[in-house]
Amino acid sequence: MTSIFSRLSVSILLALMTALVGAAEDYSPPLTEWGQPDLQGVWNFSSDVSMLRPPEYGARQFLNQQEIDAERGDPIQRLGSRQPIRSANGAEAFYNDNIWVENRGGSGNVQTSLVVHPENGQLPTLVSGIVHEPGGERDTAGTRPVRFTIGGIGRAGPEDRGVSERCIVGFNAGPQLMPSIYNNNVQIIQNRDHVVILNEMVHDARLVQLGAAEDLDPAIGLWSGDSRGYWEGETLVVITQNFNGLTQSFEGYGSSKHKTLVERFTRAGAAAIDYEFLIEDPATFTDSIKVMLPLTKVEAQLYEYACHEGNYGMANMLRAARAREASAETDRVADLFRR
Repeated sequence: MTSIFSRLSVSILLALMTALVGAAEDYSPPLTEWGQPDLQGVWNFSSDVSMLRPPEYGARQFLNQQEIDAERGDPIQRLGSRQPIRSANGAEAFYNDNIWVENRGGSGNVQTSLVVHPENGQLPTLVSGIVHEPGGERDTAGTRPVRFTIGGIGRAGPEDRGVSERCIVGFNAGPQLMPSIYNNNVQIIQNRDHVVILNEMVHDARLVQLGAAEDLDPAIGLWSGDSRGYWEGETLVVITQNFNGLTQSFEGYGSSKHKTLVERFTRAGAAAIDYEFLIEDPATFTDSIKVMLPLTKVEAQLYEYACHEGNYGMANMLRAARAREASAETDRVADLFRR
C-alpha cells in the first residue's frame, strides 16, 4: 500500500508539474508601452529549499509530496526549538528573535536543491588553493580583505569586520538574488533602455543598461559589479562583470574578481517570475554553477532599509575593543609594580 501511495503521489506531482509547465509555456506576459515583457513590481524570493542538495536525493531534482511534508514540517516548531547562541559569559548573543525568519517558499517549489548544475546539486570541484571562509556569528582567524558578510577576524578596525557589518553589501543584497532569513524582496522598474533592480536589503539598486554598450574598463571593479542586459525573446538576460574582488564568489568560496554572473528573468504568470542565474568563475570553480529560484509577486511596497541606523554598532564595537586593550595594559603595568 505504501509503495502504491508513493507511486500515486509521484504520478500526481509529475502531472501537476507538467500542467504548470504547460501553463507557463502558454502564458503571454503583459507588455510595457514600448513592447517589452513587463516584469515590474515587488517580488519575493524567499525559499525553504536548501541551496545544495542533501546527499540522499542523489541526482533527483524534485521531491515527492511525502518528502515535501517531511522536509517542511511546522516552521514554528522547528525554529522555536533552536538553542540560543551564547557569548563567552553565557548571555544570549543573538540580536533578534530568530523564530521570525522569512524562509518559507511562496511558490510551491519542490526542488531538492536550488542548485541544478552540477546535476548532483553540489558545488563543482574547487580550484587548487581555494578554501572555505563562511564567516559566522563568532570571529574566525583570517587576513584582510574580509570577504564574507557576517562576523569578522578581529576588532582592530572596521576592515576586520564582514562586509554586511560594515553596511557595504547585505547578505542577500545581490547580485545574485540569494534567499536568506529576511528582506527577501526585490523591486523591478523598467523603461525603454534601462531596468532597475532594487533590493530591499541595504536598498541596493542596480541600474542595468539594455542593448549594445561599451564594456566597462576591466581595471574598474565595483562592489556589485557592472550589469548590462538585453532581451532574448520574453526573457530579460542580465550579465554582470567587473566585481572588485572584495566579496566572495559563491557560498563562502573564492573572490569575485574573475566572476561572471548571468541572470535570466522570465515572466511565468500573473504573480510569478522564473529566475535563474549562472556563475562562471574559473579562478574559484572548475565548472559553472546554475541556480533556479521562483519569484512570487507581492502586492506591497519595499520597506525602507537602515543598516544599524547610523552603524553605531560598529563604532561601539571598536570603542569597546580599545577599552579592553587599555584595561589589559593597565592591569599589565599594575602587575609589574606589584612584583
